[in-house]
Formats: sequence, C-alpha cells, structure tokens
Amino acid sequence: MSTLTTPHIDVHRGGDRMKTRVAWLDSKHSFSFGEHYDPDNTHHGLLLVNNEDIVLPGEGFDTHPHRDMEIVTWVLSGSLVHQDSLGHSGVIYPGLAQRMSAGTGILHSEKNDSWRVGDAAAHREPVHFVQMWVVPDEPGIEPGYQQLEVDDELARGGLVTVASGLPRYRDRTAIAIASSHSALHVARMAEPPGSPTEAGAEVRLPEAPYLHVFVARGEVEVEGVGTLYEGDAVRMTRSGGQRITANTPAEVLVWEMHARLGGQ
Repeated sequence: MSTLTTPHIDVHRGGDRMKTRVAWLDSKHSFSFGEHYDPDNTHHGLLLVNNEDIVLPGEGFDTHPHRDMEIVTWVLSGSLVHQDSLGHSGVIYPGLAQRMSAGTGILHSEKNDSWRVGDAAAHREPVHFVQMWVVPDEPGIEPGYQQLEVDDELARGGLVTVASGLPRYRDRTAIAIASSHSALHVARMAEPPGSPTEAGAEVRLPEAPYLHVFVARGEVEVEGVGTLYEGDAVRMTRSGGQRITANTPAEVLVWEMHARLGGQ
C-alpha cells in the first residue's frame, strides 16, 4: 500500500461491521478479526483492532495468549476483570484507562464478574467495552500493564489523551504505550445541562497523517463529513482540524497516528 499524499475521508457505518455472536458475547469488528477476514479491511495507520464487545454477566474470555501488541481497553458500562500471567490483576470500569503490552508474550483473561468498585452489593449486568490494538515500535519488548482513572479529566471536556507514545503528549498522557507514533484521545460530549460539557459541546480533531474516529456512544456531526451515529467510524488520511459537535450525549474515541503498518 502506497502512502497517500492527498486528504482522504472514509466513513464506515456501524451496521456494516463484521460480527461475532455467541450465547455470551456480542462483538462487532471494525477491521478483519479472527475468522472474519477482508483483505481490503485489515487496519488503518497502526490500528489493527477496534472491537466493540458486550459480554454477559459471569462470562468472558478465558486465559489466552497475546504477543507484540499494545492493547488498550475502554469500558463504556459495567466492569471487566483482567488477570494475567505476570500477576497483574485489575477491574476496568468507565473512566479508567487500561493498557496491556503483550511484548514477548503474555497470557490473560477478561471476565465480567458483574460488580462495581465502591458498591456494597454485587450487580449482574453486561459489560460493554471497546478493545483496540496498535502495533508497537519494535517486537520483543518486556510485557507490561498499566491503568489509571481519568474520569475527572473527561468531565472537564475536550479531548483527553488517554494513551500515548507520542512525545508531544508526554506531560498529559494518562497511560503510556510502546508506540511512539500513536495516541488515543477520548471526549465525553453533551453531558446533561449544567455540566462542563453540556449539549452542543465541540472538540477539534488533531492533525495527523492517519486518524480513526469512532463514535462509541451517541450522535455527532463531523465537519466536512456529516452525521455519525453510535458505532460509526471515519478513517482520515492527511487530515485533521475538523470540529466534532455533539447532537446527543456522546463519547468519541480518536486515534491519532503518524505512521502506518509497514512504514511512514
């Protein structure tokens, strides 16, 4: 694939995504994943996986391996329990940034144990989350794990840099990834009236060779693109600077990437 030198915008509707559905899992894949393979839809920039998953209570992904991948998990509702072969254990819930560096190899499980941190009583509810994989700068790094709450930052509005390896965001990044060309930003927009990000709030996209904008929740208008609904995504090349305006309460995930798979 040659490097594009002119701006390009490609809208992908949520209903057109590849799907995996079993008794306990409803998963929608923005790119080729598992048994779903489309040679024309394998990645964008350095982003290989953008899976939106809903897992029923008491279910989840049993212990399985990963290698040479930076994996970021963003929970929209419910909670997800992570355990891995290096002894890391954590509960991921809305507003918590989490990253696992697979590196030389790691085993982990992800389960919906249906409980929320801080609640006295157990809950039984599905967990709804987005899991994203980006390619690290080099293979064979030491595996690792990091998580940090960013709820307060999200409440202030704007694009919050949740995970990044880009030097420009070093002082404001919640968690680090071993990809010096990639950053994930999240915006919670159009919160109830009176909040810092009430309806009509805007954010502006960064400028980058590759952008992936995913509407995890709600409905937004993207300048020069049009309306994006929940589950929709737009892939941009040699673009950026557009305004995103919320039509409803919305949550938007933006990958900023300055390289692509296979080179600059």
